[in-house]
Amino acid sequence: MTNLSDPDEVDVAGEGSFPASDAPPWTLGVEKPNCRLERDSMGQVGVPSDALYGAQTQRAVENFRISDYRFQRNFIQVIGLIKACAARANGELGVLPSDVAATIAEVAERIANGMYFEQFVVDVFQTGSGTSTNMNANEVIAKLSRAHPNDDVNCSQSSNDVIPSAIHIAAALAMRDELLPSMEFLRARLEDKSLEFWDVFKIGRTHLQDATPMRLGEEFSGYAHQVRASAERLLLAMEGVYELPLGGTAIGTGVNAPAGFAARTIALMAERTGLPFREARNHFEAQAAKDAVLFLSGALKTYAVALTKIANDVRWLGSGPRGGLGEIRLPALQPGSSIMPGKVNPVVPESVLMVCAQIIGHDAAMTWACAAGNFELNAMMPLIAFNLLESIALLATSSRNFGTLCIAHLSANGERASALVEQSLAMATLLVPEIGYDRAAVIAKEAYESGRNVREVAIEKSGLSATKIAELFELLSRSDRAQKGK
Repeated sequence: MTNLSDPDEVDVAGEGSFPASDAPPWTLGVEKPNCRLERDSMGQVGVPSDALYGAQTQRAVENFRISDYRFQRNFIQVIGLIKACAARANGELGVLPSDVAATIAEVAERIANGMYFEQFVVDVFQTGSGTSTNMNANEVIAKLSRAHPNDDVNCSQSSNDVIPSAIHIAAALAMRDELLPSMEFLRARLEDKSLEFWDVFKIGRTHLQDATPMRLGEEFSGYAHQVRASAERLLLAMEGVYELPLGGTAIGTGVNAPAGFAARTIALMAERTGLPFREARNHFEAQAAKDAVLFLSGALKTYAVALTKIANDVRWLGSGPRGGLGEIRLPALQPGSSIMPGKVNPVVPESVLMVCAQIIGHDAAMTWACAAGNFELNAMMPLIAFNLLESIALLATSSRNFGTLCIAHLSANGERASALVEQSLAMATLLVPEIGYDRAAVIAKEAYESGRNVREVAIEKSGLSATKIAELFELLSRSDRAQKGK
């Protein structure tokens, strides 16, 4: 119970007590410096004088002093796009007067174009529906258009269908404009290296042990296809993202939205973006669950795992320069040590690996968040939005950086690769068609114990002529077969 005799505490409308110095601004009203008084359904609130937002946004600012995380600019721009298209649809359907609808649309378009971003001040860790951010947009638009934030700007909408729609649209645009082009750029650089390295022969490795010989170009063709296949999986995941829950309003029933609103608004957004957005086949699923978004996150995680494989292999293949594998040379970008002169590290692959770790963490958080659909609504949508867009952006920038600063500048150390082939015990495998597995194993064992290579022991003990052994070991004679398998 509040001690009314204690001057350090004040009672706020029976809702609890705050130390006077920490009282939220709406308890101070016009007494708060540089503030104006705004009113919402809960009463008066002190809002910064230069703010374009209103009372509901200010309450959220004070309620969610959690982090420095704010929604990405592209997410806010998409909310502006939704508000603009919704206003136009409401005007066409006669739900709003044409002049009011036009003014709202014009202001919302400015947000869609990136203006007023500094006015979006609510923490990502907020109400699970994202209502605070939806109202942040409604209030800014209302202030600039002299409209009502709920009755006019939010007409025919709910936070519960606007925010999940914004997640889908922002993700789809970022995929098309950022990630997929970066993946294609990286794939092309890997393909370039596959062709460049085609005539370099090296030893393959399984279980981190020597395996049969292969072309360095074949190895890089595998990396290029990993990126291609990851892009194909992402495109498959996009099919679910193109379905939008807009028009379902509060819980999927479409209450307070006129007939045709969803179809018209979504058609306008498809026209504006050039993407095949369509109305959700089932609004209840689209608002209560986030399965389509999680499927996309899973595909992003799969690409992160593929990038991890590629970046790690590049580090190992370039390890050394004298004490490691050293089959490729990585570009020297910066000094690698504060104590060891001349040391150069694989810094770009390492940055890729850290990005991939972050994406896998984001997917884990999104898995938990997407499981938080309770009855008719998911209650962790802000976190879903933030992590999904962050994953797409990080993968896009790191993929392009990897291709530009690392892959494009790799060179092959053919002499080193050939020497490792010649010394490998796995060369005994090439004898098997002529002398059988058991005899080839004996030769490999003797080569290991004697410190000689397989060729030398085979000439001595296989019963095959040196010419025949040279033919078996001559990898260039397999050029046509290898090319067909590329």
